[in-house]
Amino acid sequence: MPRIQEFLVSSSGQLSLPAAARHRWSLDHGGPVDVLDLGFAVMMLPRGDARHLLDDLLPRDAHAEFTASLAGDPDLATS
Repeated sequence: MPRIQEFLVSSSGQLSLPAAARHRWSLDHGGPVDVLDLGFAVMMLPRGDARHLLDDLLPRDAHAEFTASLAGDPDLATS
């Protein structure tokens, strides 16, 4: 089982990705990642993997219905 680690989020919202994950995901020099706000957790995945994960775990229409239900939540506003 992976070890749970605690990290500090800066006042500007930045967080460092652990070196082991950067090496494994070939992000040693930086690069894009997918971030999913699940409401109860935030999940970070290598770029492109989030779409595959959602397609495998949750039917597209169920996901669309869920994300639409979040539209009125000011904590999840993106603009």
